[in-house]
Amino acid sequence: MRLPKDSPINNLPAHDPVSIGEAERRSGVPKDTLRVWERRYGFPTPVRDASGDRLYPQDQVEKLRIIRMLLDAGGRPSTLVSQDLTALEAQLSRAGPVAGRRSAWANEALDLLKARDIDGLHGLFVGALYAHGLERFVVDNVAPLTQAVGEAWVAERLEVFEEHLFTELMVRVLRGALERVSQTSREGPRVLLTTLPGEPHALGLLMAECLMALAGARCVPLGTETPTDDVARAARAHGADVVALSFSSMFGATPAQRELRRLRSALPETTEIWAGGACPGLPGFVLPGLRNLPQLAGVADAVAAWSERRATSLSA
Repeated sequence: MRLPKDSPINNLPAHDPVSIGEAERRSGVPKDTLRVWERRYGFPTPVRDASGDRLYPQDQVEKLRIIRMLLDAGGRPSTLVSQDLTALEAQLSRAGPVAGRRSAWANEALDLLKARDIDGLHGLFVGALYAHGLERFVVDNVAPLTQAVGEAWVAERLEVFEEHLFTELMVRVLRGALERVSQTSREGPRVLLTTLPGEPHALGLLMAECLMALAGARCVPLGTETPTDDVARAARAHGADVVALSFSSMFGATPAQRELRRLRSALPETTEIWAGGACPGLPGFVLPGLRNLPQLAGVADAVAAWSERRATSLSA
């Protein structure tokens, strides 16, 4: 559906449709994800202006905002987008604060970790992996448990060595699962994954690698704390389409933005940068070719959107 050519879209009041950039800013859902959901689920359903650009009605933007919060609470887009706004608001009200919610599985894992039951903890991880599959295991189990372990460590309810034990066991499980992901049918972007100096946390990066590989990306992992100039050289050497970086909440906003600018200037214009994690410097930070991935749930959509853009450019 298109708006009339004389529609005054440059002076839209607050209740009128907004651009895709504004919809992204207000809802927290990345632009590429909006396009993927539109094709995959039939929502959102933007109108078009005279130039063919998408415009999003306010009620859809509000629905997107609530969906994004429910995704943080463990929801799945395939089940959320079909619900109306009233149902989503009721679901959000029942969910309560996301940070305060913890599953019985996560509580069991924390108890085993505090008891230093290595075999029991490893068995719990492997059991959940086989029960749910790698994608749901990462999103529904590993991500919230990692957050819970971090909170327990900050609150001094876990020793440093216990936090390290959790990380090493989880890395072992995820690496083993990743080795079994098929390499033969991947036609997605070649993604180089690393962190920058000052970011030693590897688990978030590994979770993203699992989801990217499942979505068809060809992953080149470099480990953690690679100097920015070496990241750029490695990206050129491997012909990377994307450089994926992970920033934890402990990484400062100013150095994150500074190093992202340095990397952007050192990379080819065609190489995208995907930045994920809880670093406070990422939300709202804009660079050419930079995509922020605040939630793991957006990783597969990012790979799919890249593949669709590549197919479009090759057929043009």
